[in-house]
Amino acid sequence: MNESLSAQLEAVLFFKNEPLKKTWLAKTLGKTESEIDAGVATLKEQLSGRGITLMEKDGEIALRTAPAYSESLMDIRKDELARDLGKAGLETLSIILYRGPVTRADIDYIRGVNSTFILRSMLIRGLVEKVTNPKDARAYLYQPTFELLSYLGVSSVEELPEYQEVRAEITVFETQKEEKEEQAA
Repeated sequence: MNESLSAQLEAVLFFKNEPLKKTWLAKTLGKTESEIDAGVATLKEQLSGRGITLMEKDGEIALRTAPAYSESLMDIRKDELARDLGKAGLETLSIILYRGPVTRADIDYIRGVNSTFILRSMLIRGLVEKVTNPKDARAYLYQPTFELLSYLGVSSVEELPEYQEVRAEITVFETQKEEKEEQAA
């Protein structure tokens, strides 16, 4: 049973690609916390000596690359940082700057595609940061970093070009969307 639970934990952690609370995993997977702990122990053992490791901190677990391979990954990271953000990156940054703080789900909805890898690239570059969502502790919000604002030459997002106009348009769009959803229900 621990082997199938460990595989299930591995799949969920890989899919979510972020640290998850053991309590959330227990509730979501319909298991007790002690069963989750046993599954975590089994998964740790199964990953021993591999390129991926299971990390634990403050009741959360996450899949990460094994420290033994950090030197190899540094070269890849340097190459990744040297590349341009591209259209998808600029689009995502715009959403975070003009609508943020914003959840990944909202970014995905606005863009119409999965933004996981774009956000990862921006996190690595120090352009955005992840903070806990005060309305839902299970989700994170993405917001611009001080470094990004400094690079853009502004001290706050309100100083961005046409910020007030864009925010007003976003508010109108969101209100219309909510009205349509209410009418459909």
